[in-house]
Amino acid sequence: MRARSLSVAAAAAALVLVQPGLAVAADDPSTTVTYTVTSGALTLSVPASDDLGSGAPGTAISGAIGPVTVTDDRALASASWSVTAAETDFTNGASTIPATSAGYDPGTITTTGTITATTTSVTLSSSAQVVVTGSDGVAANTATWNPTVTVHVPASAVGGTYTGTLTQSVA
Repeated sequence: MRARSLSVAAAAAALVLVQPGLAVAADDPSTTVTYTVTSGALTLSVPASDDLGSGAPGTAISGAIGPVTVTDDRALASASWSVTAAETDFTNGASTIPATSAGYDPGTITTTGTITATTTSVTLSSSAQVVVTGSDGVAANTATWNPTVTVHVPASAVGGTYTGTLTQSVA
């Protein structure tokens, strides 16, 4: 019986020596393994300029300003972001049409990757207002839309070319 106990003990000891991870000799070489998960940025691209066209006093001048794209390469789970829009007053020398005469309608959004995008049409002003939100984003994704800006030209407007600045930002 004693011989059998020694045989079982010897087999168990041999098993410990050959099982990876169970016993390591002090002089066994090792390798430290590292890697980096890169995370990109949250960016917004917008058209540099656009001409809405022309119209008479007392009418609405409207046009799509070109594609606006949010690119979220932050590699986050459940990522979210908001795009805001603000407008300066429209000026023509000494004449001014207030920013609140204009509206912003994001229209339809096209997405890539996983993101839920929601739009809100607003009356523009000098204060930033949320026009598109993205939620439940996973990994890299994009959202693109072509907003329509509509200016309601007052009946008292003086003829000429008016210029204002639409500022859109993402956070």
